[in-house]
Amino acid sequence: MRISRMLAIGALALAPGPLGAQQAATGFLDRVITHAGVEYAYQVYIPAAYRPSAPSPVILFLHGAGERGSDGKAQSAVGLGPAIREHPERWPAIVVLPQVPEGQSWVGPAGAMAMAALDRTLEEFRGDPARIYLTGLSMGGNGSWALGYQHTDRFAAIVAVCGFLATGPGFPSFLAAGTADAAAEVAARLKGIPIQVFHGDADRVVPAAESRQVVAALRAVGADVQYTELPGVGHNAWDAAYGSAELAGWLFAQRKR
Repeated sequence: MRISRMLAIGALALAPGPLGAQQAATGFLDRVITHAGVEYAYQVYIPAAYRPSAPSPVILFLHGAGERGSDGKAQSAVGLGPAIREHPERWPAIVVLPQVPEGQSWVGPAGAMAMAALDRTLEEFRGDPARIYLTGLSMGGNGSWALGYQHTDRFAAIVAVCGFLATGPGFPSFLAAGTADAAAEVAARLKGIPIQVFHGDADRVVPAAESRQVVAALRAVGADVQYTELPGVGHNAWDAAYGSAELAGWLFAQRKR
């Protein structure tokens, strides 16, 4: 019993495999990273079919404002986490789920921490650098635009769910001060990355106009962008987005050129 408990703990935990072989622990694993002198708890999802010998696709998932905190777990309870638990066969990928502290957003230290957690996971679990995907919901949709804009060379595809560019209290801009057209600026940087955008047309928290303006700007520069506006859906566009088998299939077909 003691041995079994020890095998189940930690990032490098190993479980017995067939014929005496060993394989990495799978499921939602707890992690801690120290970045710029601050300690952050986060999670990494490892699919059941994971094998260290075969580089796996990697998803960086950015949660919304309601999942901020320091428990390292709330971020897997909304959005992509439940979709994975419901249909793990659709998500044969390593998923990095960092968490933003209370009162912060993905713009600033938490965004840098998320990229550091991604890099650590890529090294630890042999992630495929040509198949790294970025997605987030609400505040995490804003974070997807931000990290995609700041790291255009890293991601093979982006999925932004009910995201926004507009700034306000607690949501600083990731663009240079005085940027005249935020959507055009973002589109110019992201035009080479395949993108899907989801938004509910009845969203009263983040109006669908926030996604429409970015999509229009992306289309204006010839970007590969798909927009799904969900009729009658409020702020929770994520259940429909991440519950879509078509989205998962599309995502894993993308590879960095």
